[in-house]
Amino acid sequence: MHYRWSDGNLVLRCHVQPKSSRDEIVGLHDDRLKVRITAPPVEGKANRHLVAFLARAFGVSRSAVSIVEGDSGRRKVVSIRTPTRVPDEAQIAPA
Repeated sequence: MHYRWSDGNLVLRCHVQPKSSRDEIVGLHDDRLKVRITAPPVEGKANRHLVAFLARAFGVSRSAVSIVEGDSGRRKVVSIRTPTRVPDEAQIAPA
């Protein structure tokens, strides 16, 4: 499963594709949510961009999104504190 709810927080298992032509949530890639972002994977730019993109997509502030695992790889675990919305592309059932 690519997500789990924990006390109102959403924990996502993601596969991130940097240097894409646009920012988007694509759908599932194996057991992870595939997210494309435009930022390059240089000096933490992709991670900062991913946090900002997910914050907008899930209706929270950037401080409510944190990368829990996979700081330097494409496979990441991201925590989103009390999301106000869930994009349809994320394929997540409400808490």
